[in-house]
Amino acid sequence: MAKLQSPRGTSDLLPEDMAGHRHVVDTAKIICLSFGYEEMATPIFEFTEVFARPLGETSDVVSKETYSFTDRGGEALTLRPEGTAGAVRALISAGLTQTLPQKFFYAGPMFRYERPQKGRMRQFHQIGVELMGVPGAVGDAEVIAMGHMVLSGLGVAEKCVLNINTLGDTESRQAYRQALVDYLSAYRGQLSEDSQRRLDLNPLRILDSKDEGDIALLGDAPRLDHFLNTASQQHFDSVRRYLDAAEIPAIINPRLVRGLDYYGHTTFEFITDALGAQGTVMAGGRYDGLAAMLGGGDVSGVGWAAGIERLAMLADVPSAPAVDVMMIGMSDDHMARLFPLAVSLRQEGMRVETGYAPQLGKQMKRADRIAARQVVILGDDEAARGVAILRSMADGEQTEIALTDLVAQLLAQHKGQ
Repeated sequence: MAKLQSPRGTSDLLPEDMAGHRHVVDTAKIICLSFGYEEMATPIFEFTEVFARPLGETSDVVSKETYSFTDRGGEALTLRPEGTAGAVRALISAGLTQTLPQKFFYAGPMFRYERPQKGRMRQFHQIGVELMGVPGAVGDAEVIAMGHMVLSGLGVAEKCVLNINTLGDTESRQAYRQALVDYLSAYRGQLSEDSQRRLDLNPLRILDSKDEGDIALLGDAPRLDHFLNTASQQHFDSVRRYLDAAEIPAIINPRLVRGLDYYGHTTFEFITDALGAQGTVMAGGRYDGLAAMLGGGDVSGVGWAAGIERLAMLADVPSAPAVDVMMIGMSDDHMARLFPLAVSLRQEGMRVETGYAPQLGKQMKRADRIAARQVVILGDDEAARGVAILRSMADGEQTEIALTDLVAQLLAQHKGQ
């Protein structure tokens, strides 16, 4: 029988990994709540059209990377590859388009069928925020500032560089799209296979190509910022003013795009090279056309998502709380006397471990391994006299304490630390 293991591209979150995962989520949740973003969650799978319509049937995500299937009822379903489309669908389904703005924070697993590599899995986890119903530049700046604050809270902001760009409004993008197509059409035969396909379907995605030949051709391509109309330029200038006022440094990257039709105006990424090759740890942008694409009318939106695994790799994860005391009973009867005392201590916020076997030597080794500060030992002699032994693991010093006084004394020590 083959070795039993998790499927390729997935991993178990064992306690050490889960500590990093939880640290990222809890830190982000607290900071986002301070901005008024409340937690929500969408189903792990949606009707396929929720992703296929806005992401585009021809996009890499939909055509190559989604886990899509037909269930026993004949419904076409897809495991969510990203959080935004589902969050907008939830906004529409719940009738929340009538009570805007809406501000969401979420965390959970996403699924994409891609080649596993460091920090990139087939089942991965993201935190994300969505601000819906705020069309002005203050919305863009708020979500960027919130992202920067999350990275700061995790201690990784100094390892990241904020790149921002503007895609302009629909009028600006259409003018630029035509200029880009006119330029690249002359080099169609030299483009990569993916870029040749995108030239007809989604030409802005070519700007994000990693193919060396495509990159060389793009060196002389028209620049999007040369096609911005007045309204688009003013929107981007306002975003930059907000960021400057908050002293959030940013680099303007004219090649930073979101190639889907519902994206417009501001797009941004926090990029790091602290994980080896340069990579994005948080990315977002404005998606004013998405709600309409899903049948929800004209609702503006802007948000970001960040990979929890990547952030956990970068962050300094706090150590687990120390074990305050471990209870060791030398028999079931002795353990039964210690058991309610342990419960009382836990109810007061102390971390108390249980000794599960009567062999003292084995339990002392375990107490040392889990770094317990103290152990309580109850044997026949101590039980007969109504006392327990309290031993310090740091220096081996031990005292006898009446069982009736044990909880009060341990609590007093704990509060005095």
